[in-house]
Amino acid sequence: MQKENLGSAIKEIRQQNKMTLKNLSEDTELSISFLSQLERGKSSATLKSLKKISLALGVNPSYFFQQENTNQMDSFTTRLSENQFYYQDLSGGVDQPAFSPLLIVMKPGQSEESLMTHTGQEFIYMLEGQLTVQVNEKIHTLNPNESIMFDSTDPHYWYNYSNEDVRFLCISYDQ
Repeated sequence: MQKENLGSAIKEIRQQNKMTLKNLSEDTELSISFLSQLERGKSSATLKSLKKISLALGVNPSYFFQQENTNQMDSFTTRLSENQFYYQDLSGGVDQPAFSPLLIVMKPGQSEESLMTHTGQEFIYMLEGQLTVQVNEKIHTLNPNESIMFDSTDPHYWYNYSNEDVRFLCISYDQ
């Protein structure tokens, strides 16, 4: 599925679910104004807000990053938050995959956001750079060829405190 942008994909699935912006706002605790701007391409989503939206819409976050040709490794141009995250869905177009494999690139100095929780589990495998992962109160620093797996119901978030891009694989399973 090729989408013009993240906002149009959100609007399409929201309308398919017969939800109003007000319904989505109530389910996500995000303002109607923000959601409207996001759907019109006037605002960027953070990872946390996208996760809330995908849960409310009943889709995996990777739904918003599916591309027509997932074999092109240089085609991960879906921008989540300006100059912070780039995603490539690695599911190969499998319909309703049991888990979501994503290649994620985070830009240097990504600003902190609050911890998030959701159902399922996450596995992160580092390819390049240094990623800081917080799970509950514990901080983990991952370097290339290192990994971590955790229960996504535990408060968690990823950070790039370095001066270089960070590339990693994230495989999430939503129960």
